[in-house]
Amino acid sequence: MLILLVLNALGIGLFCWLIFTLAVWALPSFVAFAAGMAAFHSGAGMIGALFVAAIVGGLTFAVGRFAFAAARSRVLRAFIAAAFALPAAIAGYHVVQDISQLAVPSQLWCDVFAWLGAATIGGIAWSRVASLADPARPVGP
Repeated sequence: MLILLVLNALGIGLFCWLIFTLAVWALPSFVAFAAGMAAFHSGAGMIGALFVAAIVGGLTFAVGRFAFAAARSRVLRAFIAAAFALPAAIAGYHVVQDISQLAVPSQLWCDVFAWLGAATIGGIAWSRVASLADPARPVGP
């Protein structure tokens, strides 16, 4: 019984680590999925759709990273970071909502935990996008 409790705690910890690590990939994943589905429905087939999805997802991340690093304005950087953080916050809300419904009987507390999870995961995605900027190039006024 003790081994099962330890393995359960490790599994939940691994799942939380995975969510926090992959939070910055929410926007590229969404764009890749949409592009892959569009390619599949236009007749590209499964292999072509996977290829299109991989290319578009990688380009989305690369363009976002380059735009954030090249932007001089703090407002533009905030918009780019928000473009990456908002899908991560929405995904975090739904993940925490679903997990909390397993253990918390009150819907109010499930919503409270879900909003806290959304804020946390969105904030982590924001900070990870901000850390992708070129550290050798300081942000000027």
